Amino acid sequence: MSKSQAGSGAGAAKTAWPENFLFDTVEEDAKLKTTDFGLSVFYKPGETFCDVVGSPYYVAPEVLRKHYGPESDVWSAGVILYILLSGVPPFWAETEQGIFRQILLGRLDFQSEPWPSISDSAKDLIRKMLDRNPKTRLTAHKVLCHPWIVDDNLAPDKPLDSAVLSRLKQFSAMNKLKKMALRVIAERLSEEEIGGLKELFKMIDADNSGTITFDELKEGLKRVGSDLMESEIKDLMDAADIDNSGTLDYGEFIAATVHLNKLEREENLVSAFSYFDKDGSGYITIDEIQQACKDFGLEDVHIDEIVKEIDQDNDGQIDYGEFAAMMRKGNGGIGRRTMRSTLNFRDALGIIGHGSHD
Repeated sequence: MSKSQAGSGAGAAKTAWPENFLFDTVEEDAKLKTTDFGLSVFYKPGETFCDVVGSPYYVAPEVLRKHYGPESDVWSAGVILYILLSGVPPFWAETEQGIFRQILLGRLDFQSEPWPSISDSAKDLIRKMLDRNPKTRLTAHKVLCHPWIVDDNLAPDKPLDSAVLSRLKQFSAMNKLKKMALRVIAERLSEEEIGGLKELFKMIDADNSGTITFDELKEGLKRVGSDLMESEIKDLMDAADIDNSGTLDYGEFIAATVHLNKLEREENLVSAFSYFDKDGSGYITIDEIQQACKDFGLEDVHIDEIVKEIDQDNDGQIDYGEFAAMMRKGNGGIGRRTMRSTLNFRDALGIIGHGSHD
């Protein structure tokens, strides 16, 4: 339900996104509450607004055109539903302007995973909520009357299928330099970019020690009904444990769970390259990689093999082009497609889909 229906039916949200919906307790029967009405307004039937406000992923086309009403809340709710079922926004680009262009002109993707396994009824609801014409878009009342919402047989409560093992195998196969770079990028991301991963880490870290143990990860998976074998959980743990400490600290966890589209952004690649290129020469040398390994507490790293794998012109060092190619290699493409092959504990834990309909 959008915020325009949260009270008396006479308010428009203008700022709806998933982070604004919170459970009031940690109990199973917790109530879901809506927060942050900072930009919400009361409106009269027929009234329109012209301020462009809200998070880029969730704004409706008519908001960008500066002429909109409460129908824009239904669009935002449709975006949230798309994310809950797939883990990625329906309209995505590298820049804010690119996102807006996709919102105005882009096509909905129901072909990529996990959409083939999601019900036609769910996709029908999303299509009708993300109708670019606000006059033909479903009203909030019609959304609540849609078969996918009212018919439990159409929308069984179960976690989404897990793709975590294949994704973590990809992470495991990365060389140490790439994993270190991922962590450098992850630790510099803003809380907004990290999204709910901080809360996810706290949820798994049961004793609040600041690290996730094997038993805590196993228990976290058990809590959401995962049927991963112990050996598979061990593989998952080993893949993300960059410094081989036997536990996952916050940086390692974020590095393994952050969407890969974040690391592919040019400014993040440049920042990571600069981290390793200590002397600003424009090259990452073997000595600089050795120093980075020392800083990260890594031992027995075959640096010569890493450089040989990345060093395309065989000059014994890594330039930015070679570094960027390494970071993008094996990520399933660049841009939106990459978001669908993210290395993601959330899939294993069923957090995105847990308790939602599929």
